[in-house]
Amino acid sequence: MASPERPAFLITIDTEGDNLWAHPRSITTRNAVWLPRFQQVCDEYGLIPTYLTNYEMACSPEFQRFGRDVAKRRTAEIGMHLHAWNSPPLVPLTEDDFGRAPYLIEYPEDLIREKVVYMTGLLRHTFEVPITSHRAGRFGFNGIYARILEDCGYQVDCSVTPGISWAAHAGGLGGGPDFTTAPRAPYFLDYEDVCRPGDSALLEVPMTIRLAPRSWLDPLRNRLEPMSFARRAVDRMAPPFISLQPNGHNLRGMLRLLDQAEEQGESCVELLLHSSELMPGGSPRFRSQGSIEKLYGDLRVLFGAALGHFRGIGLSNFADEYRGAPALAEVAR
Repeated sequence: MASPERPAFLITIDTEGDNLWAHPRSITTRNAVWLPRFQQVCDEYGLIPTYLTNYEMACSPEFQRFGRDVAKRRTAEIGMHLHAWNSPPLVPLTEDDFGRAPYLIEYPEDLIREKVVYMTGLLRHTFEVPITSHRAGRFGFNGIYARILEDCGYQVDCSVTPGISWAAHAGGLGGGPDFTTAPRAPYFLDYEDVCRPGDSALLEVPMTIRLAPRSWLDPLRNRLEPMSFARRAVDRMAPPFISLQPNGHNLRGMLRLLDQAEEQGESCVELLLHSSELMPGGSPRFRSQGSIEKLYGDLRVLFGAALGHFRGIGLSNFADEYRGAPALAEVAR
């Protein structure tokens, strides 16, 4: 058994339809066929992915078979991911919800609760396992949402992206949440402000993300509008953050994050991928079979670097472990 002193290597997969970045009117789920290959690689390295599953994937026969199998074998966890615009009950928020992709937190509180209750029940019934882990669609998360999750039996959330604001990313009625001040380490969140520790029973495990080293392009970046073409071009040339989110070009930065986590005695690192990124053409980043092979090459290097230094565990089991480690929790607070 891996030593409990080793930090956890958490893998979170936003398990959703094909290339949702393109705002398709008809959502397909072909990417479910590509998940067994990813699971096999995780198995080889002793890692336990958490498949945070949304509505269309929960209804996909291919993913249902896959999800039931990995859950039964305990080689993966099934959690919840909710896209408000196509998750029942469907109540229009704008004139074009599919095009605008509203954040769930823009809906009335009673409808937020109804959608969470529906999705939780669907996942429990479909996969016959407790559903206790969650990530919000488009990272749209706040204290109202957190309280509803806790009421529905959720133990852990991973929606927070420390240092990042989504305010410039339009939803149905406005922008997204601002997580600029959120802690990097896990914490029990505050319902009044999910960016600070509080006394809730819901554990927040933020995405692993750090500020990138200073760049000569930083002064130019700061003068540009957040969503402008010029700003996106600058961010592509010199990313402002390093995250544990493979994009085909950031292996060196991800390896640096592992080194930093181990050196600083952090309790975990958290990798994020979308299920459709494991299929050629399923995302803007990985359009070809060659780019998928490059992704798997990077993942094998990353997972290999974690061997002997980190341990694989699902998100909910990590939360259970965290609750049983009061000294660790006290440090994070």
